[in-house]
This record gives sequence, structure tokens and C-alpha cells, in this order.
Amino acid sequence: MSNQIFVFLLNTVIGFFSLALLLRFYFQFFRLPYRHPISQFLVAVTGFMVRPMRRFIPGWGGIDLSSLLLAWLLECVILFGTFMLQGYDFSVNMETALPGMLLLGMVEIVKMSLYIILIAIILQAILSWINPHSPLAPLLDGLTSPFLNVFRNRIPLVANVDLSPLFALIIIQVLLMIVMEIHREITTMI
Repeated sequence: MSNQIFVFLLNTVIGFFSLALLLRFYFQFFRLPYRHPISQFLVAVTGFMVRPMRRFIPGWGGIDLSSLLLAWLLECVILFGTFMLQGYDFSVNMETALPGMLLLGMVEIVKMSLYIILIAIILQAILSWINPHSPLAPLLDGLTSPFLNVFRNRIPLVANVDLSPLFALIIIQVLLMIVMEIHREITTMI
């Protein structure tokens, strides 16, 4: 019972920072408004980790690599902690466990990224019907338009309805199934 509590707390607390770091990376990558309150919140919450890391890993071409690397490292910490709390003995298979954990961390970052895009598309679709001029709309549009434009350029409007979110959600669901299968295969190797 106590192990479940510790796993929950580990996933919740460290997972929050990992998500915030990944969002910070995407906000900067897609050049979303820096003065937006959500952007400011992400910078304030993650600044204590990102500033020292930038000394070792500078940005490259306007991309904040330190935020992405920190998110990946935190995902690896979550996985390592979860496996340890569940009784996995790393000393037995250290040569496969360490690369497996690092690879699982990358898979978790890809999975979290797909979920971020999925939730952003759903929120954008809901807001477009309820309140298209919401302060959240520019962030969601900036985050989702690179993915939706792939479909918007190929699929015409049907009765003035944009079906690109529907097709994007289907593709994301398929990609999530593939990522989950990769996750299962790596976990069985460890």
C-alpha cells in the first residue's frame, strides 16, 4: 500500500515538473507569446532547473534544449523510482536496465507530447464553439496549427466545418497505440 502511495506521489510531483518543462520547450519552439500568463507560469515554475542547466546545454537555433533534456531526465527518474518501488533489482541486469530506462524516458516524452497535442486540439475545438476569442485561443492555435495545417491544406471545409481536428485526433490515437506497444516491448526487455 505504501509503495502505491510513493509511486503516486513520484508520478504526480515529478511528472508535474516534467510536463511543465516539456510545455516550456514547446512554447518556445512554436514561438508562443512569452507575455501570456501561462507562459510566465511555466517560466517561473521551471526556472530554478533550467537556468543552471543552460550553462551546460545552451540553446541551439532558438530551441531550448535544456528544458527538453530536463523533461527527459525527470521522466527517467520517475521510471527508475517506480521500478525500484515495485521491487525491480537493477543490479541483476544493469547492462540492459540502464539503456532501457533511458529509452523508456524518450518514449514517455513522445507519449506526453502526443497527449499535449491531443488535449490542445480538443480544447481548441471546444473553445472555437464556446468562446473563440478566449485568451487561451492564441496559445492553443500556435500549438496546434503546425499539426492541423497538414490536414487543412488537403481537406476542404465541409459546410464551413473544419474537419482537420478530427483527422489529427485519429492519427494521434494511432500513434499513441504504436508508442504504447513500443513501451510494452521495451519494458519486457528490461
